[in-house]
Amino acid sequence: MIDILNSAKKLGFGTMRLPLLDSEDTKSVNFALVSEMVDRFIERGFSYFDTAYGYHGELSETAVKRCLTDRYPRDKYILCDKMPIIRVKSGDEYPVYFDEQLRRCGVDYFDIYLLHNMCRERYINTQKFGGFDFLRGLKERGLAKYIGFSFHDDAELLDEILTAHPEVDIVQLQLNYLDWNSSVIQSGACYETALRHVKPVIAMEPVKGGSLASLPPEAEKLMKEYGTGGSPASYAIRFAASLENCAMVLSGMSDMDQMLDNTSYMADFKPLSGAEREMLGRVTEVINDKITPCTNCKYCTEECPKNINIPSYLGLLNMFTSTGKKSGMYYRRASLDRGRALDCVKCGKCEKACPQHIHIREELEKFAELYESDPN
Repeated sequence: MIDILNSAKKLGFGTMRLPLLDSEDTKSVNFALVSEMVDRFIERGFSYFDTAYGYHGELSETAVKRCLTDRYPRDKYILCDKMPIIRVKSGDEYPVYFDEQLRRCGVDYFDIYLLHNMCRERYINTQKFGGFDFLRGLKERGLAKYIGFSFHDDAELLDEILTAHPEVDIVQLQLNYLDWNSSVIQSGACYETALRHVKPVIAMEPVKGGSLASLPPEAEKLMKEYGTGGSPASYAIRFAASLENCAMVLSGMSDMDQMLDNTSYMADFKPLSGAEREMLGRVTEVINDKITPCTNCKYCTEECPKNINIPSYLGLLNMFTSTGKKSGMYYRRASLDRGRALDCVKCGKCEKACPQHIHIREELEKFAELYESDPN
């Protein structure tokens, strides 16, 4: 296990989904509220923060500086950042991006530094451009205490990378109970691969972008019948944290209530019981019959030539699937100055960028049938 994580509480503050002043503008970060949340998070004994170059329209690292690093001494927090390998075209950009990230975050080094969102195509380019050599150099110079990569692909590729690069210290994986046995996401298989290579894991998307915090009625009923009173999010986060090789669980906390809920049960973390695991297995069966597994990462929208608000449309589709209800108000907000589902040209770029491997074109057809014939 990485020494700086040995004594740290097992919940990390993810800065991918910060509170906003305008829900339609990802750059309208509510810095005042983020500062309050950081204060409460640290007051409750937590210390791990996670950011990346592209989060919040490239404002996440700025938020980290304004709300954390400008306000607390360096020994009060553990900071993880990530190299935007999707933007690297030759290898010359690595030091340019890294130096900019140090300035944005207002630090002299990162505790953990990762290559961001590794998949097969990006691994090929990273090998070609010397990305792992760059990581090693950062560690040798003391600019990153520990190095690794975040990963969105299958267990076979993960095994290939860890075999070729035993120098990495840690891997960030999507780990949640819904994806554990998924043949697409392969949460369980990827976790076992990291364990076999003796690499500790940082769990991302434990609540799947919030979809495991708001469950179909049948699934919520199962949780209520179990009778512990825990929130749906608490079971999801505790599932990941209960994994022995999981060193840290990230949660993207979008408001104070989420942060207070998360820290309430993770301050004195208790692993899942056998009965709780059995209950989550039943919940998984219910959910798998209901929803599209979008995590709202927005990688698809970065590639869409028609500027279609894909995550919001999938979210509205999931809401209808789970509850039978439509929302014309949310549809109008989501489609304001954006492409409609009917504008899709079927290019497939969104599906290539999607870490969840969703058949987005098919889902947009369903959404168009549901909403664009009658938006109310």
